[in-house]
Amino acid sequence: MMLRTIIIDDEKRGRSVLQQMLHKYCSGTVEIVAMAESADAGRKAIAECSPDLVFLDVEMPKESGLELLQSFGKIDFEVIFVTAHENYAIQAIKMSALDYLLKPVNLKELKDAVARAEEKIKAGKSPVAVESFLQTMKSAHSKIGLPTRIGVVFVQINDILRCESESNYTTIFLANGEKHTSAKTLKDFEQLLTEYNFIRIHQSHLVNALHIKQYLKGDGGTIILTDNSTVEVSRRHKEELMKRLLLV
Repeated sequence: MMLRTIIIDDEKRGRSVLQQMLHKYCSGTVEIVAMAESADAGRKAIAECSPDLVFLDVEMPKESGLELLQSFGKIDFEVIFVTAHENYAIQAIKMSALDYLLKPVNLKELKDAVARAEEKIKAGKSPVAVESFLQTMKSAHSKIGLPTRIGVVFVQINDILRCESESNYTTIFLANGEKHTSAKTLKDFEQLLTEYNFIRIHQSHLVNALHIKQYLKGDGGTIILTDNSTVEVSRRHKEELMKRLLLV
């Protein structure tokens, strides 16, 4: 199976070097069906060519690679991000376990990334990780108002580690160590935050997938968050957590 592939990069040299490397070292796997020099041209190429795999430059003038992806209602192709800089977007891409290549592109990293993409595509796995990542980026500058006993506290959604149910109240734990108690139920927060990649892992707990650092096996298992706090996973919610974390 040849992977129909598009290269999107505003730098001519970047497109050319990647094209040559793919032709020379991945010719049995990759078929380059189009190259584009901008997000707009890339959008048209994707619509016309229905690719399996897209190499996408993160930083481009006028419209970034991330903005290009966000313009699609559904992502039905694998993405390997390409960038010349280690910036905030690359940190988020790392945390989402997505593939990326730093320029100048390393041959072994390129071949490994292509092999992983091929494996996912052959297995018929949908690129949900990319969609989850885009939701994470969408929430990066989004705020939520927390109604508390003394008023409303506004916080960045990405700063929320987890939400814990306490009867008809919910305690919200933040990355800076603060916590706030709201008169809304955990179900209310679940309905509000699911689109921002929050996962219900227990009857009493809703966690931000961005802050999941490690999963430990067990009956239901345990997750460790980025502040090193631990939360148990119920058997009932384990399967959904595994799916969301792309572990099955």
